[in-house]
Amino acid sequence: MSKYFEDVDVNGFPPDVLPEHQKYEHPLVQRYATKEMSGIFSPAMKFTTWRKMWLALATSEQELGLDISDEQLQQMKENLYNIDFDKAAEYESKFRHDVMGHVHAFGEVAPLAMPIIHLGATSCYVGDNTDIVQLKEAMKLIQLKLVQALNTLKVFAEKYKDVPTLGFTHYQPAQLTTVGKRCTLWMQDLLMDYERITQELENLPMRGVKGTTGTQATFLELFNGDHAKVKQLNEMVCSKMGFSKCIAVSGQTYSRKIDYHILSLLSGIAQSAYKMCGDIRLLANLKEVEEPFAKNQIGSSAMAYKRNPMRSERCCSLSRYIMSLPPSAANTHANQWFERTLDDSAIRRIILPEAFLATDVVLNLLANIADGMVVWPKVVEKHLMEELPFMATEKILMECVKAGGDRQELHEAIRVHSMDAGKVVKGEGKANDLLDRLSKDPLFAVVHDKLDKLVDPMLFIGRSKEQTEEFLAEEIDPVLEEQKELLRKECLDGVNV
Repeated sequence: MSKYFEDVDVNGFPPDVLPEHQKYEHPLVQRYATKEMSGIFSPAMKFTTWRKMWLALATSEQELGLDISDEQLQQMKENLYNIDFDKAAEYESKFRHDVMGHVHAFGEVAPLAMPIIHLGATSCYVGDNTDIVQLKEAMKLIQLKLVQALNTLKVFAEKYKDVPTLGFTHYQPAQLTTVGKRCTLWMQDLLMDYERITQELENLPMRGVKGTTGTQATFLELFNGDHAKVKQLNEMVCSKMGFSKCIAVSGQTYSRKIDYHILSLLSGIAQSAYKMCGDIRLLANLKEVEEPFAKNQIGSSAMAYKRNPMRSERCCSLSRYIMSLPPSAANTHANQWFERTLDDSAIRRIILPEAFLATDVVLNLLANIADGMVVWPKVVEKHLMEELPFMATEKILMECVKAGGDRQELHEAIRVHSMDAGKVVKGEGKANDLLDRLSKDPLFAVVHDKLDKLVDPMLFIGRSKEQTEEFLAEEIDPVLEEQKELLRKECLDGVNV
């Protein structure tokens, strides 16, 4: 510690600093996340789902002939949301076991049901199945945010589909494209992400009723060796919890490869977002495009004139974190020995919620940026016209050849004029004067009166406009139509953008 602090107790807060201000606050929750995604991974969601899992199990066991009364089930049903979190914490501290803490807390408010709560189950019955429920609900929210982002970007792409702009390869000037066509590149990435998450949601299985090592031995004992009833119990519980698919086999836990697949999916969304926002940051530097900028927003505490692309920067920052998470899930899966080890628990409590919380923020940011993105057409045109004369030389050459000119002589003249014009641009910092040079050269006399027409930017955008229209009509509109009910939902509380 530096000498400046040697007489200061870094943990000695003044008496007026409240205890809640002396604790670390997770920025994903406190600063960025929406209440919807936070709610999915909240203790309330987790532990009410545990109770729903116990109710689904007990109800199915009764339906298959076990001695469980309607009164027991009714008492469970009436107290699904009646959770005394402090009491559960006391029991957990006593038993050093979170599931048993909540079994006893549930039993206190549903005493008739206490003997049959968690009957035949292991901790992973509530733990893993609830994880799957939370992952499913979180993916549904991400799917909605993807649709909203695509819907907002569609408006932007449609508006600027025929506005020529300088294309880049290697971040060097290349053939022209349009502002709207470039937007479809961002949209195509997000569309691929949407297709992946839709497929994942359709195929996501529940762990179901599998027992301590996945053999269902305890349930087979409960049903006196009736294999058909044990199999039926598994299917009934999954159905009651809204799942059409169950994992075929498991150890104590569902395969952690599922976590890896889901985090890889979220990483893909982050990659798409990073690409889009990286492009916007570069365009902002060129002053061609700006993200929304609030009336009283301050870009820099020192440089009052600055308009930093802070939304795009935040998006890239969070996306970089999301992209870092799949290797953790991969290593967790790879290190699950035999039927299960507990070294998966702590890391999953962190990376699964955080990946979704961050992805939710990223997609909110994308929609917000797209909704208020500003294009400066005159700046776009200026940059385009600085390079277009070079790109137009082939058209000029061919027009002169068709009029009877010598192709090789004309080519050499264009080469010399281009090099000289390039020296003026780079060496003297002046405007590109290639067209002026050609207009004064007798070799190009046949095109002197139509040089302006030969450098019309619309002649150089290829099928950019048509490609944009086709992409929106054939790829995006069907998705928006399919998900129109999602788009009709009221706007969710957004991130602090």
